[in-house]
Amino acid sequence: MISALNKLVDLVEEHLADELDVDALARRLGTTGYHLRRMFSSLAGMPLSEYVRRRRMTVAAADVVRGEGDLLGIAVRHGYGSTEAFGRAFRAVHGAAPGEVRRDGGPLRTQPQLRFRLTVEGSTPMDTRLTDRPAFRLVGHAARVPLIHQGVNPHIQRHIASLPMEEHGRLKALSATEPEGLLQVTDDVSPDAAEGSELTYLHGVAVPEGTDVPDDLDVIEVPGGRWVVFRSSGPYPQALQETWAATATDWFPSNPWRLRPGPSIVAVLERADDFSTATCELWMPVEPA
Repeated sequence: MISALNKLVDLVEEHLADELDVDALARRLGTTGYHLRRMFSSLAGMPLSEYVRRRRMTVAAADVVRGEGDLLGIAVRHGYGSTEAFGRAFRAVHGAAPGEVRRDGGPLRTQPQLRFRLTVEGSTPMDTRLTDRPAFRLVGHAARVPLIHQGVNPHIQRHIASLPMEEHGRLKALSATEPEGLLQVTDDVSPDAAEGSELTYLHGVAVPEGTDVPDDLDVIEVPGGRWVVFRSSGPYPQALQETWAATATDWFPSNPWRLRPGPSIVAVLERADDFSTATCELWMPVEPA
């Protein structure tokens, strides 16, 4: 995976002004565009699309400062059809318009070229298991919320708080297959997993495929397949979020599995009364790499 990510970075540099075909590259490297984008975002701390934009504007800024041609020519050379579109992208990265930078020499915000390296980590073993599951259904109450990588997501908090207390008990009584109990489900996550991008959050339970459910509940159909299950224990949600991050930095680079599209599921096994600590299982859909 480290080699694949570095080849992706090299391809970005070769085609900064062109549309990047991540899926074609992934096929040549024996993986999928979905997995490549998810791993890039997790390890780089930014979506691939944002990295491309920053690198493109870093190189374009040099042309602007050197005065190499008019702004329209620079815009076209870097993949933009108009000075307006180029100007918006330029200002979003550098905080100033191209004309201002040409006149004043700055401000400039440079994005260095990334290089992924394997470091010796993993001194703390990860508690994991692999399991094959037949198709099942996730049922409960769903909402569209923005993705927040660190800390408590207030949008999810409000969604759960809006449910009557007795509803949690009704949902829990419906649970009839693994993962068991009340579940925190994230689905429709962009492969780039950009902070603030929208996803579907479902507060609910798992039931076997074909199970009839009440009409007032939302349903996510989950096809059969293999899952990797990570266990976390400690301060909540920090320990869970650290485990989630470690799947990208430690587990996937050193194991012959890759992510496949599908929901990620958190099952809370034990928790303190005030939810300050918890033991959780994180379920992620995988396939052989």
